[in-house]
Amino acid sequence: MPNFSNDNVHYSGFCEPLKRCEQQWWQARQRLITLRERQMFWFGDNSLIMWLMWQLVSYVVAAIAMMLLSKLLTMQLLLWQYMIVFGIQTLFFFIMLASKGRLANYIQSNINKEEMAGEQALNEMTILATDSIFPDIHASAPISLRHIYERYETELRLASLQCLLQKEINAGRLILGQHQLEAQVLPPELADDELTAHASEMIYKSVI
Repeated sequence: MPNFSNDNVHYSGFCEPLKRCEQQWWQARQRLITLRERQMFWFGDNSLIMWLMWQLVSYVVAAIAMMLLSKLLTMQLLLWQYMIVFGIQTLFFFIMLASKGRLANYIQSNINKEEMAGEQALNEMTILATDSIFPDIHASAPISLRHIYERYETELRLASLQCLLQKEINAGRLILGQHQLEAQVLPPELADDELTAHASEMIYKSVI
């Protein structure tokens, strides 16, 4: 078990299962962000406009590609050939538009799976942290998020540590200094670069 009593102690490999769970949580979180961005782009309030815009772009790309092809092959493409290509594109567009509801349900299903995977990984991290880092955090409190991060030689991300500590706060075993109002409102899902500016101000106090 790691010990805060010695500033020179190295924590390399202090809890490999915890780091593996963190990697799984981080990957699930990144996939979830990507899926939500796709959902907003293709199925949000202005999604129909985006679909029409990309359909127009596809017409332009197809026309340019056919003109380049005709030059490379030194052959003249007729109007009806362009119309066939555009007709196929239009048919495909209407098929996709008709399937929009099913596609939206599919991406929502993937979002739900990633949310469950992320929550499961975070719960496993919390269980492992209970036997590894939480006892020393409580013993060394009050302590800042920056200090915790540095004492573990940055083996765990700031965002991961903040989420774990939030679990302890929710369980009533830790409190975040009441005077740090700006830090208090930081949501757990903030990335490391957004937490860096506040890590030194986020002071955790133990109530056990």
